[in-house]
Amino acid sequence: MLQPRLAVLFVLSRILLAADQPDLIIAGGGIAGLSAALEGARAGLKVTVVELNTQPGGHAVISSGGLSLIGTPLQEKLKIVDTPEIAERDFLTWGEDANPEWVRYYVRNSKTEIHDWMVSLGTEFINVSLNGAGNSVARFHSPNQQGIGLTIPIYREILRQGGVTFLFGHKVTGLLLDGGRVTGVKMRNLREGKELTLRGSNVLLSTGGYAADQDLVRASWPKSMRTPERVLTGGGFFATGEAMQLAKQAGGTSHWLDHQWNYATGLPDPFDAEGKRGFFSMAFNAIWVNAQGKRFALEQHEPKVTIPKIAAQDPARFWAVMDADGRRGFRIVHAGFAQDRVEEVLNYPGLLSKGDSIEELARNAGLPPDALRASVERYNALVDAGEDTDFQRFGPKVPQRGGFVIPISKIQKPPFYAAPMYILIRKSMGGVRVDTSCQVLNSEGQPVPGLLAAGEATGFGGVNGRNGMEGTFLGPAILMGRVAARTVATAQKAKPAAAPTATLRLTPPAVNPKLGETCNGCHNVPELVKTKRDGYWHFENVHKLAVARKLNCTGCHAEMAPFTASTHKIDKALQTTVCQHCHASPPFSLRRAPTAAE
Repeated sequence: MLQPRLAVLFVLSRILLAADQPDLIIAGGGIAGLSAALEGARAGLKVTVVELNTQPGGHAVISSGGLSLIGTPLQEKLKIVDTPEIAERDFLTWGEDANPEWVRYYVRNSKTEIHDWMVSLGTEFINVSLNGAGNSVARFHSPNQQGIGLTIPIYREILRQGGVTFLFGHKVTGLLLDGGRVTGVKMRNLREGKELTLRGSNVLLSTGGYAADQDLVRASWPKSMRTPERVLTGGGFFATGEAMQLAKQAGGTSHWLDHQWNYATGLPDPFDAEGKRGFFSMAFNAIWVNAQGKRFALEQHEPKVTIPKIAAQDPARFWAVMDADGRRGFRIVHAGFAQDRVEEVLNYPGLLSKGDSIEELARNAGLPPDALRASVERYNALVDAGEDTDFQRFGPKVPQRGGFVIPISKIQKPPFYAAPMYILIRKSMGGVRVDTSCQVLNSEGQPVPGLLAAGEATGFGGVNGRNGMEGTFLGPAILMGRVAARTVATAQKAKPAAAPTATLRLTPPAVNPKLGETCNGCHNVPELVKTKRDGYWHFENVHKLAVARKLNCTGCHAEMAPFTASTHKIDKALQTTVCQHCHASPPFSLRRAPTAAE
């Protein structure tokens, strides 16, 4: 009798264990992962999100948040005629080898599955522009508060819906397999260093792209152009191609790794000790000169055109040369990068070269003085003549493009500046191979059971082809996350969850700023941020900024003051009201530490 009883107990234990397992494990809490989590929870799935950072949002939170959307109310209000047919033609023409299946699905569903969905969650779209890059009509929709204007509404609704567990500070390190099916993940608790396993019915890979792996980027560099001696990384901080490695463990395949969407104006990040990272910058009134001091390209053209021209230079880099007025107009395009931070970067010793004359500037920048002076004089003469006959930057024969208008002015007001520029690696348009259900495919083109992928981990399904259209990165990530969750819900025969009734706390309590001084008794933040610790990346970066700006702790943690042991916890929903401090431009006016007089 003992053996049958043991068998029954074993079966019962497996049933109980399975009941406690998530239906969907999401590796990566960026915008694709968040979209999948909400869609899955609403469909009745039990979801666990494993995110190596300690906050959700991924690459999206440092982006402008722009989405390429077709047939929206804002377009209709502005009398912009856009249809799926027009958009499909634009996508396929500009992308050259875009995946037609994903393109057709995207252009026909972006209004309902992205625009309407995001608006229902609280996103406000405040502008629509042409934004170039192959778009024949204005369809680049900008949300209020940039990237967090997309991620925060999704995250808040997840918290309100329930049914989703977040494991922050955990990194997926491997997949669990049983008979060829993916049955869970291996992971590491970064703060504690513990190795763990988590079993579940399905796994979604949404860990981002591979733009932060410079070795892989350079090894996959497009064969149509010369590989630069140096490039800068300017996209997601954790985009190291892990999804491809994880998929490979289960027989999944990857493709299109030479499909990379890069920007021309990468300014080195002087605070990066490794010298690998850079900022996407804009010097509107500058001319670009190569190491020979000569202008070589139309400065405001699309990356599709300018990147090959930069790669062809010897060396493959350039300098943005501007005068005092141009220097004041210099921008770093990074959500939440307020002007005080821009000045901190630009004033870093040795980054920008400076001179009271063009000759002095050339000597300080290591450029040939005669050639640089000739280039500047030539450009100024073209401005006076009203026509750029060298590169067609301006003039009566230059087609007037809609959208942002670049002002034209001479380079004549000292001091003069030269900003060092490199190609900036920004977004991956290749990755894990999936079908239109977001199922990972093996080398025979068959789905890997239990494994899905979405967002930049897949190169957005190839919707861009080899040339990004702008606004076609976050949009496909949202769409693919939703599609992946629906695929799982259908397979699991899930029943939709009840509509949430919970109310989130989104108003910080009023507290005396002097209470912030008590935090220092337990938390020596200036010292804590000096030491790198696994699992504390977000803590280190935001608190370095807080220390530099001499901000008061109650500006972000009002709900934790005064100290009470039983309630001394971060309120996840309330914390979404302070992300704007770092991730919106202009940022909130933060509460500073009280002065002695106060």
